[in-house]
Amino acid sequence: MAAPILALTSSLSSLSFSSHVAQNPSVVSFPKSRSVSCGTLARTPRPIIASASVAPPEALQSADLKKYVKSRLPGGFAAQTIIGTGRRKCAIARVVLQEGTGKIIINYRDAKEYLQGNPLWLQYLKVPLGTLGYESSYDVFVKAHGGGLSGQAQAISLGIARALLKVSEDHRAPLRKEGLLTRDSRVVERKKAGLKKARKAPQFSKR
Repeated sequence: MAAPILALTSSLSSLSFSSHVAQNPSVVSFPKSRSVSCGTLARTPRPIIASASVAPPEALQSADLKKYVKSRLPGGFAAQTIIGTGRRKCAIARVVLQEGTGKIIINYRDAKEYLQGNPLWLQYLKVPLGTLGYESSYDVFVKAHGGGLSGQAQAISLGIARALLKVSEDHRAPLRKEGLLTRDSRVVERKKAGLKKARKAPQFSKR
């Protein structure tokens, strides 16, 4: 029993691990693949994110069209010779015709974009020029306000027809035949007191 105890004490005395730890306490070894240091983090390339404010294509297009219209109409709409004013409901449109290729610009925007691609409203604009065969002979510049898009489209049609009279008085007969020179005077009837709408009355109740 004493022999194994003596062997155990001798083996423990031979292990001097405490002295090694005291001599080099701050050395810790890790595999190189996992070593991380602040210097390596600072040297790692990072993607450069550059933020620049770019205007949307619609804004750029409207700005370009505005410059284009001002270059084509020096002095503004009032200084032009071939001009016509059209009205429908609450909408008013001032129309200027110039020799060109058939472009239609409304409030510094393309007509198809302004009228939301509605085929009926676009047809209103084409009828006066198509009646005389001038679809690709004139450019149309419009300032419209008031009402909705439907009323503005019909007001522009009347304005184009009236402007074509400034080109030649001979255009009056074919335009009059198609009814393009008649101002449509129909408007929404006002509401009356005691009624729900212009003419709709509340349901009668005897008791």
